[in-house]
Amino acid sequence: MSYQILQLLGLCVLVATISGSPTTEKMSRLKILIANPTVPQIAYKLLADKYEVTTSTSHDRAAILKDVRGVDALFWATHNRIDKEILDAAGPQLKVIGTMSVGYNHIDLEEVKARGIKLSNTPNVLNGAVADIAMLLALAAARRYPEGRQHIERGTWVKEFDTQWMLGQDIAGSTIGIVGLGRIGQTIAKRLQGFDAHKILYTGHKEKPQAKDLGYEFVNLDELARRSDFIFLSAPLTNETMNMCNEAFFAKMKKNGILINISRGQLVDQDALIAALKAGRIFAAGLDVMIPEPLNTDSELLKLPNVVLTPHIGSATGNTRNAMAKLTAENILAGLAGEELISPVPLP
Repeated sequence: MSYQILQLLGLCVLVATISGSPTTEKMSRLKILIANPTVPQIAYKLLADKYEVTTSTSHDRAAILKDVRGVDALFWATHNRIDKEILDAAGPQLKVIGTMSVGYNHIDLEEVKARGIKLSNTPNVLNGAVADIAMLLALAAARRYPEGRQHIERGTWVKEFDTQWMLGQDIAGSTIGIVGLGRIGQTIAKRLQGFDAHKILYTGHKEKPQAKDLGYEFVNLDELARRSDFIFLSAPLTNETMNMCNEAFFAKMKKNGILINISRGQLVDQDALIAALKAGRIFAAGLDVMIPEPLNTDSELLKLPNVVLTPHIGSATGNTRNAMAKLTAENILAGLAGEELISPVPLP
């Protein structure tokens, strides 16, 4: 090989080294917005290793609308709605959205589909944490925790032996109703079996073979309301489930019935629930979700002794949030690489 040819080859190698490969150059131009400055660091580490990552200055909608322009992927960790306005602001180059949540009722699915954008969520990784909150709410509501705390604070704790004072409800031997026996519902059912629940009923679109094998009974919503001592709501928010627990539903419940909601506040007609609790038509309620969020400080729910409230913290453990952030980031990486998403959301 001549000296001139060797020189030419060396020059080509030098140019390629300086400019970088076409793949590296293309990857470095892709941009990802994380629409919440408090997302766990594991997401940043995974995404920033390959792409340009920016973080919205806050999870306020106005800030996101400004920061989302020109991004190729969107890491969504906010209750703000993804709609035409957000997608228009992002631009036509947006390829993939990862929502750090199980639910996706805050996303306009038809608009996302029309633009050919891939969408993912984070199912399964938060099942245990949400089931634990459901159990906390059930136990606290059944054993009249808020009312007991009030007696301590007010100095009205009955010190003499009184067999009727502060009597609550048992989970052991009770009939459980689960509305929506998905992954979270199934995990709640497993927790309840450890508390020696007598019977587990469930309702949904169709009977589940695995539930039948476990001895769970498939019933309609009305029968579930009538027979259950504890009712757990773990169904997604849809047009069908909106306000499914209304005045007629509470009228069917047992007087000792307890309602637990770890799904979405909109599954419950909140005014009807408050009325039922005030009148003693049901025993108690435990809510991790409500309307609005954050709850108004003058809400009637805060004044009722037979209500247990937590501020939508079902998935709020360090391990769970890290797992959710990791899965969201991995979905985005797969989408940008043209691969199948790990946990795609089915689009209509």
